[in-house]
Amino acid sequence: MSVTREEVLERLRDIADPVGGQDIVSAGLVRALTVEDGPGGGAVRFVLEIDPARASAMEPARAAAETMLRALPGVAAVSVVMTAHSAPKPPDLKSAAHAKPKGPEPVAGVDRILAIASGKGGVGKSTVAANLAVALAAEGRRVGLLDADVYGPSQPRMLGISGRPASPDGKTILPLRNHGVTLMSLGLMTREDEAVVWRGPMLMGALQQMLFQVQWGALDVLIVDLPPGTGDVQMTLCQKTHVDGAIVVSTPQDIALLDARKGIDMFNKLGTPIVGLIENMSTHVCTNCGHEEHIFGHGGVAREAEKLGVPLLAEIPLHLDIRTAADGGAPVVVSKPDAPQARAFRDLARRLIEMGLG
Repeated sequence: MSVTREEVLERLRDIADPVGGQDIVSAGLVRALTVEDGPGGGAVRFVLEIDPARASAMEPARAAAETMLRALPGVAAVSVVMTAHSAPKPPDLKSAAHAKPKGPEPVAGVDRILAIASGKGGVGKSTVAANLAVALAAEGRRVGLLDADVYGPSQPRMLGISGRPASPDGKTILPLRNHGVTLMSLGLMTREDEAVVWRGPMLMGALQQMLFQVQWGALDVLIVDLPPGTGDVQMTLCQKTHVDGAIVVSTPQDIALLDARKGIDMFNKLGTPIVGLIENMSTHVCTNCGHEEHIFGHGGVAREAEKLGVPLLAEIPLHLDIRTAADGGAPVVVSKPDAPQARAFRDLARRLIEMGLG
């Protein structure tokens, strides 16, 4: 069994920063940490981002971290690289709140924009977005993921991405990448336990900057993980750029469907086409006895899709592997690609490609 990202971070906290006195994790020196499964064990890679003047002093810490991780059970390969350059100036997302309003405009290099939405929180929208992005990448598509869930950004954890995006000039933002997906998230600009206490204009400005000032490169599709509900972020996205379609995620539960209908109505009013619906947590199969049960009901999302005249794109099961894979920074499509729950996302990705949206 391969080592997990959390285990690696915990062990790295034993390595002291010889200059600052903290451990290298608490000091914020560990960047772009990835842990990937391999046939002989896990491959651990990360960067120690330091000031050039500290290169000699930090070399023992780099060597100690590499030696310690190589000795961990489940680790087959370790790569620890020091970057000795001046820290880039972080982009000022708050200043974008005062930008002059503009009409819809294209995002440079992006062919299509696909919004993943839900009427309420807790239905697994972000998990669906992360797995869909990785599944599309596995199908050979060039994929970007914009984590627009500004109050609860979870995509950095789900994709196993840490570190702060660079900004060479204080305006242009260089996104980070893992599992074949290019990611930008407000969660990369803040600590995991730090609340974003912003009013609507500041949120709208930040979203526009993450759309138009990020160097996305050439993408076939940019997936936007929206916050739940029908607020400022959704309106800003649909009014400031062309969204090719929205996918609404819901559980079969009646209460979730009530809110999903409000989300669908919002997109209709904004003139954004509904690509289809996804029923998440559709069914649960007991891992011990194989009994299948529909914990949140069944068929409600399918009936809603039929009523709207849009396809039911996927029925995603409620499965422990989906949750643990997301928590570990390697979505189930990557960590267990042949499992039935992973195939559900791969089938979803292939269907969107056939529809010309992937």
